[in-house]
Amino acid sequence: MSRKLLAVLAASSCMGTGAVAQTILTAETAAPNTTPGISIISLAEAASNAGIAEIQVTAGQTLTNSVQNVAEGKTDIAAAPFILPFLMSRGVGPYAGLGAEAGADLSANLAVLYTYRVSVQGLYAYDSSGISGWDGLEGKTIYNGPPRGAALTNARLLVKAVAGLDEGAGYTGVQVNWGQAVKTIQDGSADAFVLPQAFPDPRVTAALASGDVSVFSTPKVAYESDAFQNITKLPGTVSFSMPVADMGYGEGVTVVSEDDTFRGPGTVGGDIVNVAMDFDTAKALTAAFIGSVENIYHAKASFMPVAWHGETNIALTDMCGNNPLKYHPGAVAAWEEAGFAIPDCAK
Repeated sequence: MSRKLLAVLAASSCMGTGAVAQTILTAETAAPNTTPGISIISLAEAASNAGIAEIQVTAGQTLTNSVQNVAEGKTDIAAAPFILPFLMSRGVGPYAGLGAEAGADLSANLAVLYTYRVSVQGLYAYDSSGISGWDGLEGKTIYNGPPRGAALTNARLLVKAVAGLDEGAGYTGVQVNWGQAVKTIQDGSADAFVLPQAFPDPRVTAALASGDVSVFSTPKVAYESDAFQNITKLPGTVSFSMPVADMGYGEGVTVVSEDDTFRGPGTVGGDIVNVAMDFDTAKALTAAFIGSVENIYHAKASFMPVAWHGETNIALTDMCGNNPLKYHPGAVAAWEEAGFAIPDCAK
């Protein structure tokens, strides 16, 4: 599939949100077979069905850059793990070049339409690698994401918390853009992979062409440790657990857990816009999303129904707290008109 997806949307009746003039919007997202990728593509379809806008979607992007593009007004909509606006607001990590003042100013330009669980960070490896768990990573080569992004930041934090290893000293990190992810997994460039996952995960499924794979849960003792809990205090990170039986994997994938429960840090984010987006457009887009969760979003992939689309509970959205983002006022109006409660701290 092309990394650049152009969704040309036809006009139809608006979904009870009031008339909104048809316009052209641009959007950036991750690979089209990921939760953020499918989410933005689904929004384009929902906007088409509602007659709101023509959305030009560019997929396969590094979201660090996409978030900054929205903040600078270069792109209208982007998928955003919430750790990224947090880092931007402080001018650290991938946004260190901005500095604290410019980063804070830019992050203040961002607002949320709706949220979802982007992924769950975790470890997997080919059975042929001889890696039997997190305690076997020392001295190994680990593919841990693209050169610049939330996935890389989260992967490094998780390996440090669970295995006590730092990249460069305890293991060698390999960074490759998402468009080359499956090739990198299959070609032997790394011994193991600490990457975002959905359940079932398309990259894991694709990797089976080269051999059986084991997916390793975060050990319970590590999951309950202070180091792991500190990770979940970061904006856009929550504790996640799921019965192994519900993960959706079949033959060729073994999920390793001491008690038939998969555990890990869940990465939460959402589809964001610039605060300058007009009220009616933000409201209409959000209303289109709310009305399309079941018939569009959940229908796109087997992992989408469990990705927390349509949630407003801050335990799942991770809005408020250290998260600097708020819902766009138009989005708040759409949620409340649909009967959802948005906490004041997220408005």
